[in-house]
Amino acid sequence: MLIDTRAPTPTSRRLRVGALLALLAAGALIGCTGPGDSTTSTDGGFARRVLARGLANPWEVTWGPDGHLWVTEKTAGRVNRISVTDGTVQTALTVGDLMATPNAQDGLLGLALHPDLLRSTAHQYVYLAYTYDADGSATATDRRAKIVQYTYRESSHQLVDPVDLITRLPASVDHDSGRLIYGPDGTLYYTIGDQGHNQYTLWCEPIEAQRLPTQAEVRGRDWSAYVGKILRLNPDGSIPSDNPVLGGVRSHVYTYGHRNAQGIVFGPDGKLYASEQGPKSDDEVNLIQSGRNYGWPMVAGYKDDKSYVYGNWSAASDCHSLRYSDFVIPSSVPTRTESSFTDAAFAPPLATFYTVSSDTSFQDRKCAASYFICWPTITPSSLDIYTAGAVPGWGNSLLVTSLKGGAVYRLPLSADGRSVGEATELWRSVNRYRDIAVSPDGRAIYVATDAGGLARDSSGAPTNRLDDPGAIIEFRYTGPRAGPAASA
Repeated sequence: MLIDTRAPTPTSRRLRVGALLALLAAGALIGCTGPGDSTTSTDGGFARRVLARGLANPWEVTWGPDGHLWVTEKTAGRVNRISVTDGTVQTALTVGDLMATPNAQDGLLGLALHPDLLRSTAHQYVYLAYTYDADGSATATDRRAKIVQYTYRESSHQLVDPVDLITRLPASVDHDSGRLIYGPDGTLYYTIGDQGHNQYTLWCEPIEAQRLPTQAEVRGRDWSAYVGKILRLNPDGSIPSDNPVLGGVRSHVYTYGHRNAQGIVFGPDGKLYASEQGPKSDDEVNLIQSGRNYGWPMVAGYKDDKSYVYGNWSAASDCHSLRYSDFVIPSSVPTRTESSFTDAAFAPPLATFYTVSSDTSFQDRKCAASYFICWPTITPSSLDIYTAGAVPGWGNSLLVTSLKGGAVYRLPLSADGRSVGEATELWRSVNRYRDIAVSPDGRAIYVATDAGGLARDSSGAPTNRLDDPGAIIEFRYTGPRAGPAASA
């Protein structure tokens, strides 16, 4: 498996939504929910079972303290509890003010459970992140995101009493990111992407992943500089007093320079990891550290001047008269090499999928209708960590899901959690794997799939004929339990 795990080197707009949505098209959505197949098949020592089908783009899947899977449906705005025994779906909430654009990346996204949920009488909280229309009129749209706290009423299995923690966060139809996690330090972490700027129909919109918020913006609750960032919030939405001071300002911003970080997970020792989608190469797996700069758009992957140069279309004086291309940068578009970026706060990735040479062709004929399917990326969509001892050799591993590749990649972590080994590909299918969850005993792994969109078929060419659209798939380990040596 080709993966680059080199050691770090020193050193007020109107979106043209219609055209962009054609590029982001995710296919027809399925509006019903219900149990999946009762039959199983064996795949690499795991029994494969479709637990539930017909979900409207399941986006987050999390193991709950009630022994159920908690699943968000991005398009329908539902929060479901799904039985791992028979796949029965029970809806705990349908978000009322959701804005979910067909074939786009907005909608009901991240979900996080308070660690005290169902374990004490206090803090029966579930946190959701989703997009909504902040304008509210019939003549205009102001797409924004917010994080909302709900209380779980166990007697009725419903989420009630919503409390907005933070509102009017940046949102788009593209690169919203949207992962939400409750950290072991008692704070919430949330990822926001670069909004899909500087490409496709948004090519004249600047990438602001490097821009830091000013004190005036923070004071005025203007979060526009939060794009391309990972945020850290107190559970009431306020700014933690120990957040990093960046550019002389303390804000919700924890790290910056991110493109589209759709995966985030804590290790057992408190280290935070994220997976991030690259442009035409260099998907990343990162160790997230307070105040660090992860390079985008100046750097994709390692700072090595291989296959990537930053073409700043938005800075071209004739930008709106240009025609965007993924392969040719016009002379009027300013460019910048990775090696010219010298920020001391830059943090290189732990690994990339994939770093390729400068002479790589990104125009494979078999993907001519949709070149991106053949680009050397996996499109990582989520991240989890495996720490159980149930599966021999898995011990301490990161699990990364792939959208266009329809697979899960396991990356073994070093003892200190600061590097990863070679990736192993698991459970390849013609699906778009969206999120992943691990059962507490480590013997079952659950994967959510998109309801539509493009993936690679068995020959590597684009297809929208998915094997299991809008499903939750269980991979249950059927082999011998790992002994102490194997666990280590």
